[in-house]
Amino acid sequence: MITARALDGLPIVRAGDDPAQLIAAAMPPGAPDAGDVLVVAHKLISKAEGRTRRLSEVRPGERARELAATLEKDPRHVQVVLDETRALRRAEHGVLIAETRHGFVCANAGVDASNAPDDDTVILLPDAPDDSARRLRAGLRELLGVAPAVLITDSFGRAWRHGQCDVAIGCAGLVPLEDWRGRADARGRELKATWIAIADELAAAADLARAKDALQPAILVSGAGRHVSAPDGPGVGPLLREPEADLFR
Repeated sequence: MITARALDGLPIVRAGDDPAQLIAAAMPPGAPDAGDVLVVAHKLISKAEGRTRRLSEVRPGERARELAATLEKDPRHVQVVLDETRALRRAEHGVLIAETRHGFVCANAGVDASNAPDDDTVILLPDAPDDSARRLRAGLRELLGVAPAVLITDSFGRAWRHGQCDVAIGCAGLVPLEDWRGRADARGRELKATWIAIADELAAAADLARAKDALQPAILVSGAGRHVSAPDGPGVGPLLREPEADLFR
């Protein structure tokens, strides 16, 4: 059985805060277990790492102003998106689909104003989410003597479907994919395409345990211990499809 519970009592996070200390203080008695998975919304990490921009300090360039006029967006916000973008894939229907410097393909390069401290601030993705996950895991090990796996997540849209799901953008101590290709199904037929995105499925499941407006950025998931590893592992890299195999680029 897999269970997910939101951690209560986390304060508003500010630049320079230590996520490990904040989360350790919010852990229920006896938690976490070494086989648990701590799922953390990236904004907690981004705020602590100072990954924010003040729009009043942004000077949009010509490309940002052109896109903003077409999409009816704030040109300063568009400039921040471009600054976080490795390649712009699409700009339509009020949305910029961008490939971030990390290799993620998502709306607005992950730049978001929700849960920002004020109307002049936007929040960026962590600079190196896998490294952030590893630091958080190491900090929890030092503070609590236990190192659960750590996922850092964001909400992404999906091709062909409405709505968003949380996915992993940073990972430590978890095998992110489970490859069933070559195995047999219940009837003995060979599985040829079954490659389970463990990290993303846990991220999405954890998101159901919190309310979006309840300031619950950290979720403790139990029951997925067979996917937890002592080494920090490869991060989220294995989840990213190679450009030559991506039919949407």
